[in-house]
Amino acid sequence: MPDRGRSRRLDRRGFTRPTRREADCARTKWRWPRFGRSCGIREIIMRFTGTGIMLFVAGVFAGSAVAQPAQAPPPVTRTVVAATKLPSVVETPLYFRALRLSLPPRETSTLSAANGMLYQLSGSTEISLGSETKTLHAGDGMFLAAGKAASLKAGSDEASTLLHFLLTPAPDRNKPVVTVPLSTQELYRTAAPIPDLKPGIHDLNLTRVTFPAGMPSNPPHHRSGAALYYVLSGTGTNTIQGKAEARTPGALVYEPFGLVHQWGNAGDGPFSFLAFNINPEGVAAVVPGEPPQSK
Repeated sequence: MPDRGRSRRLDRRGFTRPTRREADCARTKWRWPRFGRSCGIREIIMRFTGTGIMLFVAGVFAGSAVAQPAQAPPPVTRTVVAATKLPSVVETPLYFRALRLSLPPRETSTLSAANGMLYQLSGSTEISLGSETKTLHAGDGMFLAAGKAASLKAGSDEASTLLHFLLTPAPDRNKPVVTVPLSTQELYRTAAPIPDLKPGIHDLNLTRVTFPAGMPSNPPHHRSGAALYYVLSGTGTNTIQGKAEARTPGALVYEPFGLVHQWGNAGDGPFSFLAFNINPEGVAAVVPGEPPQSK
């Protein structure tokens, strides 16, 4: 009796006929197999999937190898500590002065002077002016108007040390401004009146400025009014008429109208200073380049 299973697998020439699965697998060499019928579809899919994964991984590594863009340097920060407006500055010649005030712990004193700004260097001070009371801590400041008497009381933990920047009329240049036990040390005064002050309202402010480490010198510029700088920390580079000079903590720098100068910070840490500034209202305090020549 013939073997039915075997006879069904022979073709007309007597050769063994391949099964449908074997035929589909053979056809994958020449064309894309029909889905669900070929044993080769899995192999092809695996090949494409493996290639895709390899390309994805290669792309990730290639992307990470691309140089990252350089980060922008930190910006210059400016903080207005105290400010006011003066209706006029041309009635009498005006001078800059800078004083250091010291008051022992828990002691009280009075202060009366020309228009000026207080800046707390260390300790704390409770300041009473009329019905208002304000406590200054390190880094704080306030405006004191001319002719106003202020009461100062140092905190209980340590002595109070302040800077007092003054815009002094000529008649008051040598007038005492404090009473015992508040002691004073004059740090600076301009030898001549502030030049080129103009009629009209002026802004008077005390601003704390910080340059980041490694900051190149800024472009040449000048003041529309005038400014007195006090270096708080770090070492800055001040360039005037092509000559660069290092400015260290405690240094004072006077910038009258028309003085073309630059500031930079070549050090490894921040450079901070105070600017006691006066400028016409509505006019930028700092103006690029040289001032226009008067006709």
